[in-house]
Amino acid sequence: MRALNNLTIHELHELLKNKEIKSSDITNYYIEQIKQKDTLLNSYLYVDFEDALTQAEQADERIKKINNSDFPYLTGIPLSIKDIFLMRGKKTTCASKILENFISPYDSTVVRKLKENNFIFLGKANMDEFAMGSSTENSAFKTTKNPWDVKRVPGGSSGGSAASVSADLCAGSFGTDTGGSIRQPASLCGVVGLKPTYGMISRYGIIAFSSSLDQAGPISKDVLDSAILLDAAAGFDGFDQTSRKFKIKKYSEIVKKAEKSKIKGLKIGIPNEFLSEGLDNKILSNIQEIKNNLKELGAEIVEISLPDTAYSIAAYYVIATSEASSNLERYDGIRYGMRFTKNSPNDINDVNGPCGLNNGNSNPGNLTSLEEIYTKSRTAGFGNEVKRRIMLGTFALSAGYYDAYYKKAALIRKLIIKNYKDAFSKVDLIIGPTSPTPAFLIGEKANDPLSMYLSDIYTISVNLAYLPAMSIPSGITGKKNPNDTGLPIGLQIIAPWCSEDKMLETAKIIEDIVDFRKKYQPDLNF
Repeated sequence: MRALNNLTIHELHELLKNKEIKSSDITNYYIEQIKQKDTLLNSYLYVDFEDALTQAEQADERIKKINNSDFPYLTGIPLSIKDIFLMRGKKTTCASKILENFISPYDSTVVRKLKENNFIFLGKANMDEFAMGSSTENSAFKTTKNPWDVKRVPGGSSGGSAASVSADLCAGSFGTDTGGSIRQPASLCGVVGLKPTYGMISRYGIIAFSSSLDQAGPISKDVLDSAILLDAAAGFDGFDQTSRKFKIKKYSEIVKKAEKSKIKGLKIGIPNEFLSEGLDNKILSNIQEIKNNLKELGAEIVEISLPDTAYSIAAYYVIATSEASSNLERYDGIRYGMRFTKNSPNDINDVNGPCGLNNGNSNPGNLTSLEEIYTKSRTAGFGNEVKRRIMLGTFALSAGYYDAYYKKAALIRKLIIKNYKDAFSKVDLIIGPTSPTPAFLIGEKANDPLSMYLSDIYTISVNLAYLPAMSIPSGITGKKNPNDTGLPIGLQIIAPWCSEDKMLETAKIIEDIVDFRKKYQPDLNF
């Protein structure tokens, strides 16, 4: 049997089509990888190997019955899923104690579509609690480590998804991106992360953080896999009021036809604001190298300005926290979430039924008031970062401060949208760094929230402007010693609204030039 290590979705699909391998073989391979490596990496919050093997056997039976070997790319392919997507009958905790025993009563639209494509569910990936963070250190249950250097973070909030793909513990994954939570961990872990245009993938069944910013998207080993996963998930959904009726294309076919000649005449902008103070010199050098490669292929490189993106961090942390305050008020220990009991100061009892609704036991902890139930349950159930953001958002929305904070942030958002609109009147695509630094050490920024927030300085404005963007691995930092594998560098590509086709095509061409996967791999001999 052919070695399965580090194969992409499309490579595994060809092996299945040609009957060279079974889905059960692939699934067993990933199960063994997880058993060997994830005790250290902590990329998964929980796994379901028994169910995965049952699904694989069913996929094998389906494939046997298909005479022309024409079946969906994801049939029989094992994936991880960020623990923010509801999946019927499975735990969905959002990496929070307040949802520790919550069992999803229905499938999110993304999961439903993956099931229709007969994918194999390996397990739920770790994340920052309620997707609030840039390092996956904010999970209530475990800290995920970067496969390239286990002393470093994988990024966040979709750090578990990115680490599981990078470490070859699944064929691909789905995460969510509110201010860079797909692209930044993809950059730090040396994989591909794509945030589609807002509304292209349904948010139905995704636990909400910031409703006007959240967007689901794939994390994958290469650009073609990213397009394959986008093909499976994209499309209008009547259950999601923010879903849009875009003209969805067959993105995987566009990527397959990508040729270097298509770069000729393409106008590519590099914003001055993306090459500012604080950018790591190795990342700056890598951007210059990519720029020169594109110029050699005939692209026109244009210096542009996005002046109001300087205010994107400030605007984001007003809008996102305000929406978080509103979305998370439901977790009160009565309607949703776990309830603190008076019997033990550190004890939280799950008094909810399988749908997350109160089971009728009105006051199991004999607490004296509603205020006490709310305060004790939320204090024990939420982590520090979630509490910080709820308080910030509640303050920004409070009487007398709404106009000063939220309304101003909304006006800045309009300016940022106009900046991008003006830029795209001059260029076809925008490129720049995904993250200002490579992966940083675990604990390095844990006590400095502002420094942590700046990890997303190049990604946040894209969410504010509703645009599509992706990160692809574009190089590696220099080795400090013979045992140092170096750390991945991510290139961000930003496209006009609903222009995923041009973005993916260009990403594929750059990917072929860099040839990252063949040159570099994390050292997983730990």
